[in-house]
Order: sequence, then structure tokens, then C-alpha cells
Amino acid sequence: MAFIAGAGATNVDLLFQGFDRLAGVGEELYCQDFSLQLGGGLPATLINLGRLGIETRIATELGNDIFSNFAKDKFIENGVSPVNLYSGDQIPLNITSAIILPKDRTFYSYGKGSIEPDDKSLETFYEMAKGAKICMMQMGGFLPVYKKLKEEGTIMVLDTGWDDEMSFEKYDEYLSTADYYTPNRKEALRITGTSNEKAAAYALKKYFDKVVVKVDADGCIGIDGEDYFFCPSIQEFTNVDSTGAGDAFLAGFMYGLFYDYPLKDCIEFGNITGGKAVTAVGALSGYVNEKELLDYKSRI
Repeated sequence: MAFIAGAGATNVDLLFQGFDRLAGVGEELYCQDFSLQLGGGLPATLINLGRLGIETRIATELGNDIFSNFAKDKFIENGVSPVNLYSGDQIPLNITSAIILPKDRTFYSYGKGSIEPDDKSLETFYEMAKGAKICMMQMGGFLPVYKKLKEEGTIMVLDTGWDDEMSFEKYDEYLSTADYYTPNRKEALRITGTSNEKAAAYALKKYFDKVVVKVDADGCIGIDGEDYFFCPSIQEFTNVDSTGAGDAFLAGFMYGLFYDYPLKDCIEFGNITGGKAVTAVGALSGYVNEKELLDYKSRI
């Protein structure tokens, strides 16, 4: 059990920076800076883990197009082994053009958002993930594999995006399968139906002995058994772009789980990797390697 696995759609971002405004209909503007990067989500978390020296594997959809080839090269470059779930002749990735303005941003995206696995994809993912120490979970069609891996002893870590209909009832099977769940403040309030983050954290004790609630830029709440605590964010990190902060937090958190650290240490690792992520534009531009992570941890 010496690796971390996950399954999810790959996202590629085209980042246009340096605009003062959006172009009107029929207008053309030139930006001051441009970059092509892998986007956020599960792949970003696995790449951040790969950068920390942990063997990681992803089951995703890749085609024969230039964006898929770019993504595959970036996975391998950052220590992530990709296994392909796609056999068609289209572009199976999500591709986003992000227009970065001084105080906001606009997104134009192509793709279907998530993977809709068939029986062959489920089997391929299971064979890749079998024996993992940790598996990342997302909402969607991979639940049968998650349950099987859980029964075999893999630690299951659930991360969800926003959903207007989040509730314990709707997410029960996923929450019951997960060993850890890492909602942000807004998600925790919605899924628990509570009015403040501390109440939400205690409501999550229904499913988890160890509770994590990210309190946005302030830090993170943790409950370990009967011990309630708060880990503040790292003040020295200046927020340039919050894209990918949650994905990076999750990487640091799972780094701690992988090496059997106590919950509070896992959260502090997450605060470091998440904090570093916001210091540069893009989901994967700001990051730490393992030595830098441990150096930060020793100082805080």
C-alpha cells in the first residue's frame, strides 16, 4: 500500500492575464500574459502529491488530441501515472479559457464536466487502485469501486464540489463509505443544515470520528475524537489567485495521512500546501516540495 489513487476528469486551463476589461462583441483585445496549465480538481491534488514524492495514479479520460497529450506529459512529469478510460476519437477533457481581470475572472469551458463510467471503466479503475493506501473519492459513478476498496482496507477521502441540494440524505452512501471528508465552510453548512461552521463540524460527527471543515482563508477546524481545535492559515502567504487552493490543501492533508501523522498535523500540512497555492496564478503554479513542506511545518 505505497501509493495514492483516484479517478476523475482531466481539466486543461488556458489562462489569459493582463486585461483591464472584457472585449465587447466584435472587439479583439491582446493580453499581457498567457499560460497553458492543467486545471484544478482531483488531477491537481494528485499532481501536488506527486510533487511531494508520493507515488500517485489516476484513472482518467485521454484522447489523441494535443490537449490530452499535454495533460499526459504533465502527469508523468509530476510523478502521476495515468491510466486511460477513453477509447473514442473526440477530445474527452474539460478545456477552460480563463480571462483574468484585476478583480474578477470569466470562464469559457468545453467538456462534459465529469466521467460517466461504464462497466469496463469501473473494472479498469479498480485494477489500477487495488492495494492503494489512500483513494480519493468524488461524487459520481465510481461508488461501487470506492466501496470495494474500502472493504479491502484502503483509506477513503471524500471531497465534494458545491451542490444546491447537498444533504446527509443525498450523500449518505458516500459519507458512509468515506473515512475522511474535507468540505469548505459553505459546503459544510449546506450539507449539515446548520448555521455556523462549529455546529457543522459537530454535526459531521454523525459519520466521522475525525472531522475537517475548511474555514476559507481563516484556516481549518478539526475534531479528533473529543478534541476540538482550530488551525489558522499561514499568514506569510499572499493571496494572488485562489484557484486550486482546496485541491492543494487536500494534497497536504493526504500527505499527512499517508505517513500516519495525527489529524492536527495533517491539517497543518494542508494549510501549508493550500496557502502556497494561492501565491501564484493557476491551479498548479504555487506549490512546495517535500523538503519545503517539512521546513514550513517545523517553523509553525
